[in-house]
Amino acid sequence: MDPNSKFKEGVIALAVVKIELLNVIGKMEELDEATVALGKTRVFHPDNALSFYSDTTDFSPVSEANPYSKPMGTLAEILDSIGKKSELSSIRYPKTAVLPVQDWQKYIDSFSASVHGLLSEKQKCTDEIRNCDTSIGKIRHFDGLNLDLDELKKCQFVKIRFGSLPEESYKKLSSYTENPYVAFFPSKFENALYWGMYCAPVDQIEEVDRIFAGLYFERVSLQEYSGTVSSAINDFISRKKNSETEIAHIDSEIQSYWEKERSTFFGVYVWLSEKSTYYDMRHYAARYGDNFIIAGWVPADKENDVKASLDNLKTVKYSFDKASSPEVLRHSPPIKLNNKKLWRPFELFIDVYGLPSYNEIDPTAFVAITYFLFFGLMFADLGQGLCIVLIGLLLWKKKHSALGRVMIPCGIASSIVGTLFGSVFGLEHALDPMYKAVFGLSQKPISVMDNPVGVVNFAIGLGVIMVMLAILTNIFASLKRRQYTSGLFGPNGVTGFIFYTAVIFGLAQQVIFSKSVFTPAYVVCFIVIPLVLMMFRNILGGLMERKPDWKPESWGEMIMENFFEVFEYVLSYLTNTISFIRIGAYVLVHAGMMLVTFKLAEFCGGGIGYVLVLILGNAFVIALEGLLSGVQSLRLEFYELFSRFYDGSGRPYTPVAVGQKA
Repeated sequence: MDPNSKFKEGVIALAVVKIELLNVIGKMEELDEATVALGKTRVFHPDNALSFYSDTTDFSPVSEANPYSKPMGTLAEILDSIGKKSELSSIRYPKTAVLPVQDWQKYIDSFSASVHGLLSEKQKCTDEIRNCDTSIGKIRHFDGLNLDLDELKKCQFVKIRFGSLPEESYKKLSSYTENPYVAFFPSKFENALYWGMYCAPVDQIEEVDRIFAGLYFERVSLQEYSGTVSSAINDFISRKKNSETEIAHIDSEIQSYWEKERSTFFGVYVWLSEKSTYYDMRHYAARYGDNFIIAGWVPADKENDVKASLDNLKTVKYSFDKASSPEVLRHSPPIKLNNKKLWRPFELFIDVYGLPSYNEIDPTAFVAITYFLFFGLMFADLGQGLCIVLIGLLLWKKKHSALGRVMIPCGIASSIVGTLFGSVFGLEHALDPMYKAVFGLSQKPISVMDNPVGVVNFAIGLGVIMVMLAILTNIFASLKRRQYTSGLFGPNGVTGFIFYTAVIFGLAQQVIFSKSVFTPAYVVCFIVIPLVLMMFRNILGGLMERKPDWKPESWGEMIMENFFEVFEYVLSYLTNTISFIRIGAYVLVHAGMMLVTFKLAEFCGGGIGYVLVLILGNAFVIALEGLLSGVQSLRLEFYELFSRFYDGSGRPYTPVAVGQKA
């Protein structure tokens, strides 16, 4: 066995679960049995079998429609119609589902017919209530007229019109003195409208209608109603109450029916889910004559379990290949992180940026340590840090929020650094008695407001260290993968590290000790030569990696292009380092914001006003600066550090499991 391969597997195992590629071949008549056997292991991550072959001429995909997906959808729709769909999320899926009825299709039809029959009756009642509400809303405007609608319908020589008239139009009626039939009998006044009626002889009604139309009269037909307006309203109210009572009765019937059928329903649904999940795995398979081929990924430590499941099949043969082999790596093995419990909360950020490739270093531990440090420095306060811990605990325990899980260590970091800075809810000297009693100090050891220049210098120094760590991480990761272009000659390789370290060392000597080390020999050896090597990194790396296309098509274009790229790299060293000034800035901003809070509190005098301002001020700082510190810490991770050593192009390991999509 190649010792380098063993070393690679050992490194990967520190953070990423070892994965193997499983290839399964068998007769088509055993495809269903094979998918069930693989699915029941709950560790098989299927992949497109055709993607593993360069020549797929004689292969064809297995693309039959899933016969179980539609019945499952029908059951889900029925549950949704009776307001019980949320109960699907509480289903527990056993390793092997048992069908509780003899004919599942017949059961679905029967269940559907029963529920839809009840829902149909309920819909009739709902429509009746809607009609009653519409009618009540229509005729209630006229209950002040005390008219018998049946008697009005008998009038042969007089026509009656009901409706509404705008307030302005109603006032204009007094000017129509020539026509005695232009008279409006109001019943109610609502929302600038008069509701009522007018009437006229049959031979005069057209003229009167024309006049009222010019006054924007909106006609309402009451032809379908009978009795007095009040009796009609009471009748609709009674019918509405009867319908509401009937709906309550139907809801009770639905609930009783559901209680009776819940166990059987879930049994059928779970069985269909299992069948549907395993049938969907067929879509990853390929047909070769009368044989099938299915491929996927399993954790290396589960190999024996998978073998035991497949050995029961007559025509099936299988093979396992390590994911670390070059041929398998080309197919992007899925990633299952295996971090220590201490680092796991920070996997949230890795998921946001992108999972590592299988042969890439998992940066979760790196992020956990550096993010802990960055946030603690930018939001340094013992009291406010403990508040963040409490909020995080509540979010994690009550809402199962991944963000809440991250807030807990962040709050601890704030509390630790806040203790060093002596800050408790903005009280900068609250911990002086503790330092005097425990350590014999007259006051807290670090006072950020007394030395702001030192805080900024510390932030820049921290940035230098972080950039160096990122470059060293890339060197290790690249050489492990034998990517010599990146690991030796790239801006984040050995040459880049030499250049960056030489420049920082020279500047530090100049600034701190007023001593220049930038001699011609120093500049040539540690600055010029690394830059030249970076310019020709693709050629040198290509030669070491034995690439056939290492030679550029045009030397002139290559030199010109790489010259500007190297210039960009030099700028990136500067910008990435200076970007860490934000840590020092937030240290000072936090202290400044709390100083402003206390000044505002003093304006309120003593008592409740003073305490209230302090409470609101601290809450504002926790919310605003806590958010900004979290965002800025993440920015430093993603832009200043990840860009130097991390690609994040991996894909998640998602094994087949009943109740989830494959």
